[in-house]
Amino acid sequence: MRRMLTVTALAAGTLLTIIPGTAHAAGLKEVRATVETPALYDDEAGGDANADDPAIWVNPADRGASLVIATAKNGGLRVYDLKGRERQAIATPPDGRFNNVDLIGDLVVVTDRGLDKLRFYRVDAKRGRLVDVTATDVPLAFSADQAEVEDQRTAYGLGLFRDTDGTIYAVVSRRSTPEVGLFKILVSKDQVSYRKVDALTLPSTFTLPNRTTWSPCNDPGDGPQVEGTVIDPTTRIAYLAQEKVGLWKIPVWGGKFRGSAQSVERVKEFGIPATYDAEEEDCVVDYAADPGFGGRIAADVEGLTIYQTGPLSGTLLVSSQGDSTFYTYDRLTNRPLGHLAVVAGKKIDGAEHCDGAAVVSTPLPGYPNGLLVVHDGEETPTDPERETTNFKFLDAGIVFNRR
Repeated sequence: MRRMLTVTALAAGTLLTIIPGTAHAAGLKEVRATVETPALYDDEAGGDANADDPAIWVNPADRGASLVIATAKNGGLRVYDLKGRERQAIATPPDGRFNNVDLIGDLVVVTDRGLDKLRFYRVDAKRGRLVDVTATDVPLAFSADQAEVEDQRTAYGLGLFRDTDGTIYAVVSRRSTPEVGLFKILVSKDQVSYRKVDALTLPSTFTLPNRTTWSPCNDPGDGPQVEGTVIDPTTRIAYLAQEKVGLWKIPVWGGKFRGSAQSVERVKEFGIPATYDAEEEDCVVDYAADPGFGGRIAADVEGLTIYQTGPLSGTLLVSSQGDSTFYTYDRLTNRPLGHLAVVAGKKIDGAEHCDGAAVVSTPLPGYPNGLLVVHDGEETPTDPERETTNFKFLDAGIVFNRR
């Protein structure tokens, strides 16, 4: 059993208390997808399409006409039906690169990390297609000017929520930094824009219980970024996946982040010395020097989504990208629940190195307990000369023990 320790984090001169996640010895559960989307190829012939993050739109009038909307980075957006068939492809604007996507009602929001902006689409339910409603004068999300945009410290991860007064907000992370912004969504007639209203910076340096100081290894000049983001619609707790550090949570309401971020669980590599290898262009972790302060999640911690079964009941799903598995937690208490992997079946391969994930509990045709969609970062079969990705669809019941 891992010792329960409290780690003090140093962030901008402020001492934060991080409570480690509890070790959980449950065995690995294997589940299989029933549907997959067509392969995307991240090369010139494939339109530089690289699957990343999904969102699920439930058609209120005809559940069978519901859609999965997903980012393909330089390849823009892809819209799929419930059988995984592509129904629409939306290109990025010049120099754009779509990273994460989320939606509320029929409003779809995308982070354009290439241009450091948010983009907006409405779902046309009658035609089953997305319509661009981005205002022509949307501001830069984080950068002061175009020269700063070129550094690509831009809008990255994304999660939406509706506040008690009905206002929609977006929690958006900034690439290559530990910064997270809160943006108020501004809807005016047929156009949508936004305004930044608050910000926080997660820790990047930690004092460990053995009195040593540790920082996660990143590319030179970069900080430990956040990507996976989800906000509980009832409690308005924002969950933030700081990729090389762990899973955080912080309340957000009334246009502000409230209090200090608290740790839900750390990555396995937390506290282990690592150095950047310029030749390999990657960090080398010295696992032999592990001081034993890590959690269960294998870095990077990535996609987050909440399976709701009631006003406060349900499950938080977290992608453990480093070992191609997922961990689950009780939605209300964050108590660790299970450990699972999407493995290969007879016709459909598993999901490896998952980035984004999305789930709904609404029964849909073919998915009686709701739909879970996960990114597959290594679609099989694949040409070894081509980077191939796609998305897997699963009935949520087999994942969250609803059947």
